[in-house]
Amino acid sequence: MPDAAAVLSLLGMARRARVAIDGQDRILAAISSRQAKLVIVAVDAGLNGRKKMFDKTSYYRVPIVEFGDKAELGKAIGRREAAAIAIVEDGFASKLRSRIGETLGGGAFDENSSV
Repeated sequence: MPDAAAVLSLLGMARRARVAIDGQDRILAAISSRQAKLVIVAVDAGLNGRKKMFDKTSYYRVPIVEFGDKAELGKAIGRREAAAIAIVEDGFASKLRSRIGETLGGGAFDENSSV
């Protein structure tokens, strides 16, 4: 059964494949340029940054989900912390959406909640 470790491992692979972006400014630029296919925000991310991510992804219709905390996301991509990560490749984004959906339950990407 898929779990958080599988999602975090997949994030690490995405980072090594250079299709994962971290850093608020870089993520917002990727969303605006329509490169971002999925944005993952840590549950303990700051309110201002979180609002920017949700507003920008809503406007550009990019899927967004809350998953893990900053330490977990950071460790997955080789950093101390990461408040958010954007995936810029369709294959990884699709696989991550599937894994996160299985881990968090069917409503993780519900149209009325986080997308």
